Formats: sequence, structure tokens, C-alpha cells
Amino acid sequence: MGLLRLLRRPPALWARSPTRGLPSPIWAQHPPPCRPSGGRPYKAVIFDMGGVLIPSPSSVATEWEASNHIPSGTIIKALVAGGEKGPWMRFMRGEMTVEGFLQAFGTQCSEMIKLPVPVGSFFSLLTSGQVAKQFSVMTEAINRIRAEGLKTAVLSNNFYLPSGESFLPLDRKQFDVVVESCLEGICKPDPRIYKICLQRLQVEPTESIFLDDLAHNLKAAAQLGIHTIKVNDAESALKELETLLGFSLRKIIPNTCSVRKTMEIPRDSLEKYLKNFLGSQAAVSGPMEVLQFSHGQSNPTYSIRLANHHLVLRKKPPGKLLPSAHAVEREFRIIKALHDAGLPVPKVLDLCEDSSIIGTPFYLMEYCPGQIYKEASLPGLDPSQRKAIYTAMNQVLCQLHRVDVKAAGLEDYGKHGDYVQRQVQTWTKQYRATETSTVPAMERLIEWLPQHLPKAQKATVVHGDFRLDNLIFHPEKAEVLAILDWELSTLGDPLSDVAYNCMAHYLPSDFPLIKGLSDLDVTQLGIPTAEEYFKMYCRQMEIPAAENWNFYMAFSFFRVAAILQGVYKRSLKGQSSSAAAEQSGKLVEFMSNLAWDFAVKEGFRIFKGLPTPKLSTRAYGVWASRRPPLLPGGTRSLATASKAPQAAAPKGVLIISPEALPEPVRELHGRLEKFIETHVYPIEQDLRNHQMSEARWTPAPQIEKLKEKAKSEGLWNLFLPVETDPERKYGAGLTNLEYAHLCELMGKSLYAPEIFNCSAPDTGNMELLVRYGTELQKTRWLLPLLDGKIRSCFAMTEPQVASSDATNIESSIREERGGYVVNGHKWWISGILDPRCQLCVFMGKTDPHAPRHQQQSVLLVPMETPGIKVIRPLSVYGLEDPPGGHGEVLFENVWVPKDHLVLGPGRGFEIAQGRLGPGRIHHCMRLIGYSERTLALMKERVKSRVAFGKPLVEQGTILADIAKSRADIDQARLLVLKAAHLMDVAGNKAAALDIAMIKMVAPTMALRVIDRAIQAFGAAGLNSDSPLAQFFSWARALRLADGPDEVHRATVARMELKR
Repeated sequence: MGLLRLLRRPPALWARSPTRGLPSPIWAQHPPPCRPSGGRPYKAVIFDMGGVLIPSPSSVATEWEASNHIPSGTIIKALVAGGEKGPWMRFMRGEMTVEGFLQAFGTQCSEMIKLPVPVGSFFSLLTSGQVAKQFSVMTEAINRIRAEGLKTAVLSNNFYLPSGESFLPLDRKQFDVVVESCLEGICKPDPRIYKICLQRLQVEPTESIFLDDLAHNLKAAAQLGIHTIKVNDAESALKELETLLGFSLRKIIPNTCSVRKTMEIPRDSLEKYLKNFLGSQAAVSGPMEVLQFSHGQSNPTYSIRLANHHLVLRKKPPGKLLPSAHAVEREFRIIKALHDAGLPVPKVLDLCEDSSIIGTPFYLMEYCPGQIYKEASLPGLDPSQRKAIYTAMNQVLCQLHRVDVKAAGLEDYGKHGDYVQRQVQTWTKQYRATETSTVPAMERLIEWLPQHLPKAQKATVVHGDFRLDNLIFHPEKAEVLAILDWELSTLGDPLSDVAYNCMAHYLPSDFPLIKGLSDLDVTQLGIPTAEEYFKMYCRQMEIPAAENWNFYMAFSFFRVAAILQGVYKRSLKGQSSSAAAEQSGKLVEFMSNLAWDFAVKEGFRIFKGLPTPKLSTRAYGVWASRRPPLLPGGTRSLATASKAPQAAAPKGVLIISPEALPEPVRELHGRLEKFIETHVYPIEQDLRNHQMSEARWTPAPQIEKLKEKAKSEGLWNLFLPVETDPERKYGAGLTNLEYAHLCELMGKSLYAPEIFNCSAPDTGNMELLVRYGTELQKTRWLLPLLDGKIRSCFAMTEPQVASSDATNIESSIREERGGYVVNGHKWWISGILDPRCQLCVFMGKTDPHAPRHQQQSVLLVPMETPGIKVIRPLSVYGLEDPPGGHGEVLFENVWVPKDHLVLGPGRGFEIAQGRLGPGRIHHCMRLIGYSERTLALMKERVKSRVAFGKPLVEQGTILADIAKSRADIDQARLLVLKAAHLMDVAGNKAAALDIAMIKMVAPTMALRVIDRAIQAFGAAGLNSDSPLAQFFSWARALRLADGPDEVHRATVARMELKR
């Protein structure tokens, strides 16, 4: 079917998405190597550039010399003069600039013929786009070689252009490896450059073929064991290459390759059948050519050439098949009927139900030449052309859905009514029949879909697999010539075709099966959005837009997941027609998770449409008039309304899923998630290594680089709550609840918060300055902190007293000499060792005789002030956490001006409490992020490891731990989100109980989850090869940071007793 067309050889590896569970890597870059009739398996073909792929310098020189009246052979003699030390060879090794080469080369030529030679003119011609064009026959050959699964490389003696770029007028995407002499500093025929090429191709010399036009280059390659071909002319060289490889390199039929071994068909009996069917037209003919189309994965599809006939054969796959699947008889019937009705479909010629011919029933149709667009983004076209292509696709879909089924003789082609219900049942049944392991999202969908079926369904002809790459377009205009792949067609709900047609809009551009559009700007490309495409369809069909669009999308992705499961099961038996189909099983979970995402959206739409219930007298009442849908993680999607009188209308709903966030915040959440997956996860190991290196007390350059990128993308200073910064002067203007969802994302990597300038202690200190700082203090400290130019620390904890009781602190702040003098011994001062740390927010006593909670004050102490002495860095379970670290520090007679005091004397306890509320929410949401990432790593680990004869994932204790972790995480998340919500609607003071509860619950929850994962990892969970050890250390530390568990438990108990 169409979606699987690209299974054969995707263009690139695809990295794992932590939130989707997509494995990485899953595809080999190439199918198995070609083995020609001689038995030698070649794996790579290496091409020289000049004289093989583009005109050689000698042929260009001959033409130029004639037109410029220069004696013939002058240029070539000058090029070879001097040998390895000559200007030409030095130029190709990158040792000379263009200017230096032309000067030396011009002198050389002029001395030869005693006349001035305008070598600049020759160089311009040699490098011009008019001359330096790749031979089309070579382009076709390279495409065919790659289609057969071999690697390709270009090994060129080339040079730098005046622009600084290397001269390589080729499409680099054609080659797996590009080796350029000017970059390597080595030229052919030096054996080292051949070895570099072989090493990068990862092939042996005897597994490769090298084409060059110069004998001495070929000799050097042959001495290494590489098979060589001398290129005097392209045609002869390609004929020799075809002999070695065992397949044709010319007259390429697009999207075809040699027939796979498991998909071979009996050629003699087929040829006899065709000659009999075609009659005298094929009585005298050459050999029959059979190729396999890379699309048509479910039903194998072949290109057949016999005499002057070009046919397409489509058959059932071999082996035992599921009931009603792969019905080529139905395909033949529908295509014939639609062709007669005027639809653009191939012309079918014959249906053969005699399995004795090639082993299964098949049908024949005429080959339809034209353009098939494999990529939804339509690269190479301009916006207007893309729009026209999508419009034509939409129009032909409408044309299909307008077919009069009775007039076309298709009234009995399918059942009328309840199409979606029957489809859900069918695909559920087929999924169950091919199920190889439990996929949680599929289980949820199987339960959810039948409960949310559309009430009214129109019955038309539906294609069942309608998509861009199942259409053949006119090569010169936006016109659909043929609709392909009718295996899944029937009578049914036309909106299912429209939704299926829009799936590419929700897949990323690097998705291995088909390059999607979800991370591209479709408007800029000229492609309609999914919503616009759907509205275009509704306008042409003159129907109202359906409200339950998300249901149809969920159904479409569910159906594809079921199909992929079937392809995977057949691949295990060698029955699938796709070379990479056996990997499709690994995509089932990804596609089913996408389906579940749409189910969640549909659940929210239904939920929002329910009448508002009467809330209970408790502070929180759950709207539970119907069972809400499950989220992908297993939680329930519901809303809780606060009755607090302070609540503003927009803040009255507790949002527990990113899907329900306001559109701008949801978009921000998506961009943040993509940034972390794309840029942060890939460098985590490097950052962990940096933290253990000698340079660990200096900032990691990668983080500094990503900070600038995050800032440029608007992912910066997200933490400041809107009530603190209502004018959005300093931050993103998010509520605590909205930021909590973003904070969880950042918590999935220990390094992410700093990259987005959202890391402690800076966030607390910045919020302190926004809330309580003077304009002078904000200018000096807040603005550089917001800009990420400096960092800060917060000094409160002391080694001599129990600092969990802030009133115990003994450090002094004395007023003298027109300012304040600070003395004290502090420790666990996070961030103070960072060379960028320029501000210490210091808490000490200004008046020991004042009421208990009015003795403390907060002072802003510049780190360059004399008297500050860092005694040592402190480690957390042996981890120093550089470059910021955690310091033990002495403050000895540190004098600061009076205007560095925050808010006023005796206000320190008030300031500290105001600072800690949001900080505790941030810590707890990051702990949720730790835990989610940990659980994802655990699941990945146990799926890949085997112990005592079976995978870890099948061990009962592992399953129990996974279940416990999921429940623990979701429970803690709900509690944290509730606290954030209360802070928004009732204020930090009113949320004190909830803040204490989350600080009591989240660290211990995270410790349990991380500990279970470490047990599953075994010894690997203890080292720095994964984030688990650091996660565990920080989760344990957070049972003490911002107050120990005992304090929070006591707070909760006292408040509970007062209720």
C-alpha cells in the first residue's frame, strides 16, 4: 500500500522520540549488497568526477585552446608539469589559493609557448555551470545503483573556489561518501586517499568498483585490490559496469529495482501466458524484462516489458493470508468500473485467477508513465506549483466520492452504512490475528474507537489508501493521470479518505516511511494546512465541515498501525514484499500513539461541549458526568474547577494535559519539546563527560551555544509567573500552571533548564528581584541575569545550625560605615563556584532581638567584594555538579552599600517564603520530568535485554515496577498541577498546604521510580552512561533542599488538624 512505499530504503536514520517511543535506528541505509552471476558481492561503486561524471579538464582545455588560438596541448602539458610539486597538484591538495595558482599556472603556460596565456579565462570556463554539468546517463546509473542497495561515492581531485567552497558541481545526496582532495590534503594516485574512501564506505577493496579516466589513478586503485574500469566514454564504461553488477543501469523505470529473492515469480510460465494473451503482437520478441516496484508493499507489483508492451502486474503475496486480505480480484473490478466511469485510473487488461501461472492470482494493467511525488513537501517546486498539486489531489478525491455507485455497477461493492464501525472491527480483528506483543495505545484505541463512532455516515466509493504518492501526475502540469493502489477500496464514509490523505501533515519531515510536514512551515511552502485542505474538500463537495475531525484522524492512524503490524508479521515469515518491512513492527507503537493523541483531542472536544455541572461545596469538584479519555501516559483527561473567590475566569480550570493548554502555550510546549529532543538529548553524554574532565569548572561550550539558539527561538525566561510580571516586561507571561507543563519537559534533561535560562538558583533570585528589587537593583542584577550574561547564588544554609528552620541562621548583617558588613559561614551554596556567578543573595540577621520572623534580612552581595572565600566544593554522592557546584563559603567582614538591601531590614523571612513557593513547584515539576524520562529509559532497556531465557519486559517483577512507576508519576503530577493551579487562582499563601504536600511527595516518588529503573539497568544504572545516577542524586538532595520532608509533613499535619 502507499504508506509503506518508502519502506524499502528510507533516506536517513531517524532518532528516537522520547515522547512517542519511536526506536532508533531502525532502518539499514541499504538493502543487502548485489551479488552478480560471477558470485563476487560488490557493495560500493566509486566515481571519479572530471572525465567520469562531468567533462574532464583535458576536454575543456581542447575546446578552450581552439577558441583562444592557444597551441593545442598547452594546458594539459602545464597541468602535469612539475609532478607532485607542480602548481596543479598543489592546488588540488588545497595548498594554494585560486589567485596563487592562476599566477603560477599562467607563468608556466606562458613560458611554454612564449606568449601570454589568459588562464583565468580557462579556469572560469572549467568551473562554469555551463560546462560543469553532470552527465545525465551517469545520474541515471547512480540512481539505479542506489536503488539496488549498493553504496556510491565520489573520489575527486578537486580544488577550492574563490568563494572558499570546494569545486564539486554534483548533487551530494547521490553519494554516501564524498572524498575531496582539497579537503583531505591528498590527491590521487596516493593510496591513502583510496583507503580513506573505503574506510568511510565501510567496505573492503574487493567489494568496490572504481571508475576513472586516468590510467595512473586506476593502477593505484587496482594495486589495493579495487576492481577498476577505465572511462573512455560513458556508454562503454556503463556497459562494463553492468556486466560486473549484473543489472541494467540504463532506461530506468522510476521506482523499480531488481526482484527480491523472496518475491521472484516463475518467468517462463508468465511469458508463455503473456504471449498467448497478447497474441501475434508478442509472437516475435526479445527476452522479457521483469522488475519490482518499490511501492505496492502489500500486494507485490511488477514492471513487465515484452516486445513493445509495457505492463504492470499486481499479485497476491505468497503464503497463507488473512481472510479477505490482498483481494486482487476486487482491485481489478473497481479499477475497471472507475475507468469506465471516467475516473483517472490505469487501464486494466486481464484478471488471471489461475494460481498455476505464477503461484497466486494476479491482474494486468497498462503502464502509465508520469510523475509520482514521494515527499509531501514537494521539494523542487515553487509555492504556486505545490498549491496546484494539492488542489488537483483534492479535486480528484472529490471526483471519486461523487461517483454514482449504482450507475458504475458497484452497488454491491461493499455494505451500506456503519462503515467506520465495520472498519474498526475488521482492523481490530486483523491486528489481533497478527499481534506479536502488547502495544498499550492499541489496546486503548480498541476500547475507545467503538465508543465514539460517527452517528451519520454517507456511503460512497472510498479508496482506503488515498495519498499523494498513490497518484501519478502529468509531468508538466498539475493534473492527476492515475490513482493507484486500490486494495483497501470499498463503499464507506468519504471523510475517512480525507483524514487519511492528511496524515502527512502530522508526521515529521524525517519520518522513515514518508517525509511529513508537521515540523515545516506549510504556508510558506504554499501547501494548505490540514484544516484548509479539509475545508477545500467540504466546499467542493458542498457539505458542512464535520466537528469530529479528530476521530477520523485517530481512526486513520489506528488503521495504519494495524496494517504495519500485519506487514511485520508477514516479514517474520518472509512473505512481505518490502526489504525493510520486518522493521515496520517497531513503528506500530509510534503510529498508535499518534492515533491516541487525536483520540485525546476528540475527548477534549466532547468534554468541552458538555453542560457545566453544579460544583460541590468542596474547594475542588470534578466534572465527571462521563468517563474521560485516557492520555497517552495512562492518566485521565479531566478538568477541575476552583471555587476560590479570587479565581479569574480564564484561570478557573485545572489543565492536566498539554493538549488542553491555550493555543499559544501549546505551541510553545511543542517547540520546547522539539528543541530538547533535537538539540539537548544528543549532547547529554558529552556534557556528562565534560563534568568529569579537568575543564569541568568552566562552562560547557555546547550549552553556551544552545543558549543563544534558545534565545533566538523565543524559548527563554519562561519561568516568571504572570502575576509577578503582569506586563510581561521580563518573562513569557505564563501562569504557574502553564509553566508547570513546560517545566516538566525541561526536567527530562538535567541540562535543559540552564539552556532556557530557567534553572535554579537564578530563577528564584530573578523572581525575588522582580518582586522586591528596586529599579537600581533590577538594572544592575536582574537585566544581566535575564539576558544570561551572569549567574547567581543564594546563601542561607549554615553548617553550625539546623537551617531547615530559617530563624536559626546565625550569620550577621551589621550596619556600619554607611553600609552593611556581612560575617558568616555558609554551605551548600549552589552555583557559587561558577566563574559567571557575580551575585550572591545573602540571608542573615540584622536584629537578633526583633520578633522571631523579623530578625532576618536579604542582602545583594557582589561576588567580587573582598572577604568572600570559597573553602571547598561539596559533592552530592560524589558528584560535584560543575561548573556551578555547591560551595562551603566564609564571609569575613564583607562590606556592601546600603542600597544593596532588599525590601528593608527584617523582611528576609517574608522574602525567602515568597521566593520558595514557585521554586518548589519548579523543583517538583522537574522531578516529574526526571521520572518520566527515567521510566522511558527503563522501558527501552527492558525491551532490549534478556535474562533467564526471556526478555526482561516479560518478567513479572519488571512489569510490576513499570506499573507502580506509572501510577506514582501520574499521582504526583496531579498533585503538583493542583498546587500550581491554586497558586494562580488563590495566591501562594492560600496554596501553602498544597505546596508543602508536593514537596513532601515528589522527591520520594522520583526516588522510587529512579531506583526501580536502576535495578532494571543493573550496574549500567550506576555510572554516567545514562542520566539515572545524577537523577537519583538530585532527587535525594531535593528531600532536603527548600526544607526537609519532616518540615513539610509537619506543616501538612498541622494544617489538616485545623480543617
